[in-house]
Amino acid sequence: MTMLHAPAPAPHDAAGRVPVALFDLDHTLLPLDSDYEWGVFTTRIGWTDPVAFARRNDAFFADYQAGRLDVHAYVAFATEAIRRAGPQAAAAAHARFMAEVIEPVLRPEARALVAAHRARGERVAIVTATNEFVTAPIARALGVDELIAVRLQRDASGWITGRIDGVPSFREGKVQRVQAWLQQQGLSREQAHLTFYSDSTNDLPLLQYADVPVATNPSAALRTLARQRGWRILDLFEPKP
Repeated sequence: MTMLHAPAPAPHDAAGRVPVALFDLDHTLLPLDSDYEWGVFTTRIGWTDPVAFARRNDAFFADYQAGRLDVHAYVAFATEAIRRAGPQAAAAAHARFMAEVIEPVLRPEARALVAAHRARGERVAIVTATNEFVTAPIARALGVDELIAVRLQRDASGWITGRIDGVPSFREGKVQRVQAWLQQQGLSREQAHLTFYSDSTNDLPLLQYADVPVATNPSAALRTLARQRGWRILDLFEPKP
């Protein structure tokens, strides 16, 4: 978990529980996949071979969409260019990535959704399978206080190694990371009322764990499942059939 700011106290619901709003990031609050787009960006700035990188990046993205991603192998691949570049160059590149790729697609609908939960005094967090290097600045841009992302292991110098630190926030790992985060907030599961927004069936474990699952800009598979289960469907960006 990457903590951006200390959480504000939240009101209790009628059952005495603390309301918590959790958001997936890619294709949920963003109309794109930030991890994938970061890879495309590194090729554009000359950090990766366009043909070889695109082939592997597309293969990993297809695996993610199909629910068979090896997250450890992907993180090693996705952070390779960053590791070579070093901290200063990586930070400068990410600032450019934010300006050129992310900020132009930050949608008012997403900002308004987050702001509505914050205005009610709820605790708000992004829970994403994309690593903390890519997502921490995006979370700040969206005004989200807390980020639960894939933590990157650091070496003795403090730079990333290409390995994951602890449990990756991916599939069932999202539930484990949320459970740990709730404990850090001083809350048991029974004391929290969880709403979770996601677009993907990869997030079924956390959608099923939440009190209020919201299929947001859902994939066709998740839309079908949400209809079957009576879950709320939110087309945040644009209506889908």
